[in-house]
Amino acid sequence: MKTLAPILLVSLMIISCGEKGKQESKGFEVNRKKAASSGVKASQEVPVDMNNKGIGPISSYTFSSEINTDMAEAGKSIYNSKCTACHMAEMRMIGPALKGIYERRSTEWVLNLLLNPMEMLKEDPIAKALLKEYNNAVMTNSNLSEEEAKQVAEYLRTL
Repeated sequence: MKTLAPILLVSLMIISCGEKGKQESKGFEVNRKKAASSGVKASQEVPVDMNNKGIGPISSYTFSSEINTDMAEAGKSIYNSKCTACHMAEMRMIGPALKGIYERRSTEWVLNLLLNPMEMLKEDPIAKALLKEYNNAVMTNSNLSEEEAKQVAEYLRTL
């Protein structure tokens, strides 16, 4: 009888879950996959405005024609330690996917968001639309220096 007890217990647990348990589990998986597979496509609610420079200390910034590998490597390290909790390159998470960011946003906008997220979320129309699209998930201030923000921006070019 002692060897049958665990088998009976497991059988009762399976039976007690019934179809309702299967539906809830399946529903969760479907929703999760739907959110994860959204990719890097821009939302129809969030405008693409390459002229918007955002709000912050960067009024003009131009990348060199070639990627600065030292800066990009430093930026990758910062990105991995401060950004990956909310962002992936090709998949929506808490925040948007970042691959191809410079096809949707100006360099200055990206830098100003990295340096000045709170004011951007309050004042900038694109940042406000992104906040709405991502369920009011606020981008925290990582307290990056301008040099660190430029390193992260350089890394984002490599995605």
